Amino acid sequence: MRVAIDATPLTLSSGGLTRYTAELARALAVQFPEDAYYLVSDQKFQFPSGAPPNLHSGTGPAQGLDRRWWLWGVQREMRRLDAAVFHGTNFAVPYFSARPSVMALHDLSPWMDEAWHHAAGRVRRRTPLLIGLGAATMIVTDSEAVRKQAINRFRISPDRIAAVPLAASAHFRPIACPPPERPFFLYAGTLEPRKNIPFLINAWRPVRDRHGIDLALAGRRRNDFPALADESGLRLLGEVADDDLPALYSQALAFIYPSLYEGFGLPVLEAMQCGACVITSTDPAIGEVIGDAGACLDPRNGRAWTEAMLACASGSEWLQLCRDNSLHRARQFSWRQTAILTRDIYSRARRRFHA
Repeated sequence: MRVAIDATPLTLSSGGLTRYTAELARALAVQFPEDAYYLVSDQKFQFPSGAPPNLHSGTGPAQGLDRRWWLWGVQREMRRLDAAVFHGTNFAVPYFSARPSVMALHDLSPWMDEAWHHAAGRVRRRTPLLIGLGAATMIVTDSEAVRKQAINRFRISPDRIAAVPLAASAHFRPIACPPPERPFFLYAGTLEPRKNIPFLINAWRPVRDRHGIDLALAGRRRNDFPALADESGLRLLGEVADDDLPALYSQALAFIYPSLYEGFGLPVLEAMQCGACVITSTDPAIGEVIGDAGACLDPRNGRAWTEAMLACASGSEWLQLCRDNSLHRARQFSWRQTAILTRDIYSRARRRFHA
């Protein structure tokens, strides 16, 4: 099978969409060496490192009408590549269904609160139209929670949409390193409105005042997220290289993730795979990831979060139990499994398109 994969998320330097696209493309190529996979986009992107020989880069748009990528350019590229399926990794597929397509619908955050996405107007308008007109032959979500939400919101036939869980990269593993100069809690992820960062800072301050434990925030700050003021114990690490994240996860007293809404919660799984104690929100998609391996708290109950961080600071037995449970739970996810399930979606899309 020849598959064209939207590489537009690889124009970003970090984030869940970038990880999803790079890891899935590599895993598909490794798991199915008889296939050919092509990363295509109308923009320049970073080709994944360590790519197998059957993972290729497309040529991008030509001049003239092909510059209208989603109208004409993708179709031209698929014909040139003789691709059987197009995988839209970021809420989009070609407008016209000349060949089967699969749309990744990672979450419903663009439609839940406009304040969460200052620049998602195009997605809010375009994606429901593509779904309603049948441009997306099949739809894939990262969790069963989002699958159910999408069925209810967009009136999607249940046999047209499937949930395929993600995984953490293999380089996320426990790292033996000296203890930090000062103990710290860690948040890792994009700094954006729905991640609930001001709430986290407020809940952490009493723990800092009582135990002198820092809060480290690692991640790219999105333009719609206000700059945070300097204060004692708050460490703004900015965008951290992937190779440096496992040590941060391993050193942290606990990984704290109070997001108001997620489609999966990949940083939670990355932290668990590094053996971190995880305190996160009661979001249902995150619940599918963490199971009973950590603490899930109401992301609006600041007192509960403060008490959980205080429990970590006290060095309770629960802290070590949580770390052990994290490692055990994380072993249930792999990109190999994600690739196998995703390729099955490609086959289903071809059968559905030609039925």
